[in-house]
Amino acid sequence: MEGEHSAVTLESAALVNEAYLRLIELRRIQWQDRAHVLAISARMMRRILVEHARKRQAQKRGGLARRVSLAEADHAALGCDVDLVELDTALRDLAAFDERKTLVIELRFFGGLSVAEAATALGVSEETVLRDWRLARAWLFARLKGPPDAT
Repeated sequence: MEGEHSAVTLESAALVNEAYLRLIELRRIQWQDRAHVLAISARMMRRILVEHARKRQAQKRGGLARRVSLAEADHAALGCDVDLVELDTALRDLAAFDERKTLVIELRFFGGLSVAEAATALGVSEETVLRDWRLARAWLFARLKGPPDAT
């Protein structure tokens, strides 16, 4: 969240605290290792951010949700402003035919993991993570690219 616009109402500390509170309530999970904790944490942070975006959207009397630049976040570098709710929908569509690419986006973008950490969490090579990262970003860019502004 470091690179996000200053109007963001959900701060990094609040996100981490909320994720922690939700994680400690998960009693049925048998934590395997650090990579497993990071992967689950990344998924939890994605859910929290999407829930937050949906709440903000609902509060705006049907207006547009706040846009978050993935390029500014210095993780996905899609080069366009993206609505987190739209991103979540696009990630669900991507997961329908390639779950691993979705996991790579979750781990790197939402979880902030490095290529090496994501590779360890997924049990694949760093080259595979980089390839999935590039392909998933390209797919998301094409999926989320809106019509050009009429201004």
